[in-house]
Amino acid sequence: MTLFEVIVISIVEGITEFLPISSTGHMALVSALFGIEKDAFTKLFIENIQFGAIISVLFIYWRKFFDFKKFKFYLKLVVAFIPAAIVGVLLKKHIDEVLESPLFIAIVMFLGGILLLFIDNWFKNPVIEEEEKITYKKSLIIGIFQILAIVFPGFSRSAATIIGGMQQKLTRKLAAEFSFFLAVPTLAGAFAKSLWDTYKDNPALLTHHNIWLLSLGNIIAFVVAIFAIKAFIAFLIKFGFKPFGYYRIVVGLAILLLIIFGGKLAIP
Repeated sequence: MTLFEVIVISIVEGITEFLPISSTGHMALVSALFGIEKDAFTKLFIENIQFGAIISVLFIYWRKFFDFKKFKFYLKLVVAFIPAAIVGVLLKKHIDEVLESPLFIAIVMFLGGILLLFIDNWFKNPVIEEEEKITYKKSLIIGIFQILAIVFPGFSRSAATIIGGMQQKLTRKLAAEFSFFLAVPTLAGAFAKSLWDTYKDNPALLTHHNIWLLSLGNIIAFVVAIFAIKAFIAFLIKFGFKPFGYYRIVVGLAILLLIIFGGKLAIP
């Protein structure tokens, strides 16, 4: 990967990680458009710069995350995290294979966009406005929704968990914030496992140069994600999910057309 490619992909990660449009899908597709070689470091980079986005959540919501008197808050996140942790380990090979298929990601992007057009109409009259009112059962159900993003890469972890939250009667704002909170253990776990697997199976990847690129990517993702989170909350409250649905439909169709007619994105 060149320095320019590192910068662009990191910006894409920062913008898309917490939006319901699939950060992993966007990074994989940008990599395909740039013709970036699908080697071990590219995979490691895409998996690991999500750590920078995690830090942005801690930075914005530091009062919430570092209030150690609220033990139930942490326990709810653990309960919500468990389904994805189990399924993620079991389906890791499937996930790796699917992420190499722009066609699959484009289809999921398109279908997910259609789904987002109806979310605001399906889940009206929310009654839960405060995190303290989210029960352990509701936390678990939201965590089960997160599995959709694992089974169908390109669906969006953020979209899945926000939809899960709204289905459990959370307001848009609280559903989005709980999605951000849940991203911390989910992405931190993926980050730690990816680094450990690399250290164990392919330590030669962790050169000084590659570590510098990973560090730069995380810093860029961190800074960009701070602005993206704040803008997303305000936009979601005002406009809902439809704009994101239309965006996903347009992007999904554009990618499908590139695959079919342009030959820009190869189908593995």
